[in-house]
Amino acid sequence: MKQKVVVGMSGGVDSSVAAMLLKEQGYDVIGVTMQIWQTDATGSAENDGCCGLSAVEDARRVAECLEIPFYVMNFKDEFKCRVMDYFVEEYLQGRTPNPCIACNRYVKWEALLRRSLEIGADYIATGHYARIDRLANGRFAIRNSVTAAKDQTYALYNLTQEQLAHTLMPVGEYPKEEIRNLALKAGLPVANKPDSQDICFIPDDDYGAFIDKTAEERVPGPGNFVTADGTVIGQHKGIIHYTVGQRRGLDLPMGRRVFVTQIRPETNEVVIGENEDVLTDTVICRDVNFMSVPDLTEKKRVFAKIRYNHKGEYCLIEKQADGSVKCSFEKPVRASTPGQAVVFYDGEYVLGGGTII
Repeated sequence: MKQKVVVGMSGGVDSSVAAMLLKEQGYDVIGVTMQIWQTDATGSAENDGCCGLSAVEDARRVAECLEIPFYVMNFKDEFKCRVMDYFVEEYLQGRTPNPCIACNRYVKWEALLRRSLEIGADYIATGHYARIDRLANGRFAIRNSVTAAKDQTYALYNLTQEQLAHTLMPVGEYPKEEIRNLALKAGLPVANKPDSQDICFIPDDDYGAFIDKTAEERVPGPGNFVTADGTVIGQHKGIIHYTVGQRRGLDLPMGRRVFVTQIRPETNEVVIGENEDVLTDTVICRDVNFMSVPDLTEKKRVFAKIRYNHKGEYCLIEKQADGSVKCSFEKPVRASTPGQAVVFYDGEYVLGGGTII
């Protein structure tokens, strides 16, 4: 009997080719688009990005082309709670969240995998540019895609062993150009569809407006720009509009380039400093998920990224008594931002990662 796999189809070229490749490999493929978009008082969709209304039609057309069954599954509640509400709460607390990591962990995997197993599937699959291997120690680990030009392992560090054991990622074996060529050769209707770039529920990239609309009176108002010693140097328009390392949009007549070095939600202050003030050689993270190893029992030298587009630096990681991990970088890293993830790599494999505090 063929093994059954549910492919999360976003309507883009990557997940479409993932479904095609798995069918060619002999799997019993079912296409699913996750309904995550919210509706306003009139019943109209509030967003139409990844997995939005037009994405459903694109995914349906691909499924028809591949001659596989296709369904839309409702994950609106999980997405609102785990991704949208989390996003807003983090900004209100002066942190900078990564909603894609939360969506991967709690919606695309936890919720979709649970429902897929309930209907008799053996695996779920996505169009991520990453690979999954089982290591000599018996654990599953995310491995870098075949090309650094398109690698999405950073946003997948939080997946559990159970999730990885039931996941397939076929496009991680190909460069992006080859995936597009495969789609063109197969005549898939999304072969030339551009990649989505924005946060799906904020397609206009205006985080502040979204948080204002969602949190309303809970949103902190204007406050003071201050230096590290508390000297007031101007007025900011609200802490939700700033992130550590930010230089643009400060509108401060300092006569030189200055940067956000800290956000203090308890006093509604945004701290301003110099370029060297946003450099650090020490990063602390919590809520750590270990992947290629069951735990960190001794100090270990790893390659680490502190944001998705960070080129990475080597550091020594050490577990602390409270369960957090201290990362001592060999070269200073720029704008270590509370709320973002630091992800550890041991060679080609994700060792683990956690949330920067």
